[in-house]
Amino acid sequence: MTASSGSGPGPVRLLVGTDKGLFLVHSPRAGAWRIEGPRLPGHSVLHAAVTPGRTREITVAARHNVWGAHLYRSTDGGGSFASLDSVPHHAPGRHATALKAIWSLAWTPDGSRLYAGIDPAGLFLSDDRGASWAPVESLNDHGTRSAWEPSRGLFAVHSLCIDQARPGHMVVAISAGGAYRSEDGGASWLPANVGVRAENLPERYPVAGHNVHRIVMHPADGGRLYRQCYNGTYRSDDGAASWSEVSAGLPSDFGYAIACDPHDSDTVFQVPESGADLRVTVDSKLRVFRSRDGGRHWASASDGLPQQDVYVTVLREAMDCDDSSPCGVYFGTSSGHLFASRDGGASWVCVAAFLPRILCVQALPADG
Repeated sequence: MTASSGSGPGPVRLLVGTDKGLFLVHSPRAGAWRIEGPRLPGHSVLHAAVTPGRTREITVAARHNVWGAHLYRSTDGGGSFASLDSVPHHAPGRHATALKAIWSLAWTPDGSRLYAGIDPAGLFLSDDRGASWAPVESLNDHGTRSAWEPSRGLFAVHSLCIDQARPGHMVVAISAGGAYRSEDGGASWLPANVGVRAENLPERYPVAGHNVHRIVMHPADGGRLYRQCYNGTYRSDDGAASWSEVSAGLPSDFGYAIACDPHDSDTVFQVPESGADLRVTVDSKLRVFRSRDGGRHWASASDGLPQQDVYVTVLREAMDCDDSSPCGVYFGTSSGHLFASRDGGASWVCVAAFLPRILCVQALPADG
């Protein structure tokens, strides 16, 4: 399957997880896009993580309607996958099910530890590359857990953010439970929701209980994070200790996908959606909004995207940026459309139009 030729500073490799398997999307420096797959056919692929220092080693979280949740690993850049023997899960009897899905994966910068966020909400770690797992009870048994509850579609720990310069600084999100931060490598956790509205709860600014859709940490500045919630878009300049709302200028305060330019912590991309009832793109237009000043001002950066009769969702993990300069920006929709911008959002092309529902998109390292 091919699509329009791409242009840009260098080759691109994307992992595109869908309801029906994983696709590998390639574009050389010049030429047509190429799509391979599906790998793991019939599985919903929810997230992928590349091992630091091993750019061809990819671990993916997948779920099958019959066989349940599993972890798979490739050592050849996604050419083939094998199932890991162990999965993170709660102790029997703690929840109605020990493991419904694995929603997020993250390695420490040195590749020595792998974290996994799961549904029912829990954080787990592995120090043997996924051969065995231990619960992070400091979060799973947090004193504010009574404020956590299932959101529409999941009850999970997601958006696992680890500071590349200070690995002890971590931020995670829970739907619905709010954000939490650790400064000691996960030994202890503090709620990280100061300044964030929760219009769906009795208290407008509660300590915990928020429905967080997505959090991203800037890879070069762990103090800068962006957050998309059920109510509002936010920026933190202090490692998630506090948040400032930056929704003004966006056509909606609701959405899932948010991503930042790896070279510029002030450049951020967001896809607004119409709200909790309809949950599709605003005004039936597929628009990416871009800010170059940390969310203080926003403008549509949507040249080449369809602007009429578009009723799709871009899910929380379905948008990513690469490390080119200008950065490439990529996102996939619930309708199976995959879009790419090789010029920092200035223009877009449709890479694929008939994939299954897209759940996650990840740009691989340049040497992957």
